[in-house]
Amino acid sequence: MITSRNILHFDLDTFFVSVERLIRPELIGKPVIIGGSSDRGVVASCSYEARKFGVHSAMPMKMARILCRDAIQVRGDMELYSKYSHMVTDIIAEKSPVYEKASIDEHYIDITGMDRFFGLQKWASELRQSIIKNTGLPISFGLSINKTVSKIATGEAKPNGELQVPEDAVKPFLSPLSIRKIPGIGEKTYPLLRSMGVSTIETLSRIPVEMMERVMGKNGILLWEKANGIDFTPVRPYSESRSVSAETTFDQDSIDIVRMKEILVKIVEKIAFELRDQQKLTSCVTVKIRYSNFDTHTLQKHLPYTAFDHQLIPVVKELFNRLYQRRMLIRLIGVRFSNLVSGNPQLNMFEDGAGMINLYQALDRIRRKYGQKAVVRGVAMTG
Repeated sequence: MITSRNILHFDLDTFFVSVERLIRPELIGKPVIIGGSSDRGVVASCSYEARKFGVHSAMPMKMARILCRDAIQVRGDMELYSKYSHMVTDIIAEKSPVYEKASIDEHYIDITGMDRFFGLQKWASELRQSIIKNTGLPISFGLSINKTVSKIATGEAKPNGELQVPEDAVKPFLSPLSIRKIPGIGEKTYPLLRSMGVSTIETLSRIPVEMMERVMGKNGILLWEKANGIDFTPVRPYSESRSVSAETTFDQDSIDIVRMKEILVKIVEKIAFELRDQQKLTSCVTVKIRYSNFDTHTLQKHLPYTAFDHQLIPVVKELFNRLYQRRMLIRLIGVRFSNLVSGNPQLNMFEDGAGMINLYQALDRIRRKYGQKAVVRGVAMTG
């Protein structure tokens, strides 16, 4: 059943905390919590020292402070974290044949076939050391036959370690581990499996796949496959062209700048919702203008990873103001978000923003139920 590939998974250890420790070495070895400073804030990241007290990501800041009273709290700086994320990606891109940036702090690399020319463990270790040397950040990797096993191996290699799981060792490696180690088993799936008497990956792997499908549908089949070391998901080459976009062509060429900015806001709301719905973040915004003579111009700007309207709209308006210099009639305007990675949008809400996060979640629930046009900003309601 298991097909032989060589997939490498890199994951930066407690990424936000590690970046802060580069800037503030006095934080090394101490419990650190990244997040909003008020009781309404949430934990975006925390150090291993804080985790020992039960602190974890997405926990209310008030609870985290109760659990770990000696923790040093840092508000967080998404611009800084984005900078270091791009640094790591640049190093991986320079040396790797095919890589996928899965999130702000993790990458997959397909090195299948390279064993004819390199010792794979040695190659991976040298790349890891290059990242550590050039960024100062601790990073771990897992190397195995597919994405799932490699990611689990990375988790076992942490902190700041490396682990290879050859094909013939996959089953013995997975079997004793908790089902919590399987990617995709979250707060809802775990209690369900535990109620079935399943606690280890070995137990899950022995359940008839038909039963898993009856209980959990297609997701049950996927979890059964992962428990058996099966995952055919390819490494999808990372490309800046991977994007979401939308544009509007006017019935009549226009020079109504106020109206155009209203339309741009609507476009941002539409595709930012798509980002959040897909649990994606963008770090590059492009605005497009096509004039009545069909001349087309674009302008782009890099920004800290985000998927929030209120952070993207000002960038889009700024780009439009810089781009529209000819005062000619316009035929089309558009917006594109690129450099997409997977990630939870709340990670870049380091201000006291639990209320803002809750607002976005409520609005997005309404949009999923009643359609994207059910809730729009006042400026985007006309027309």
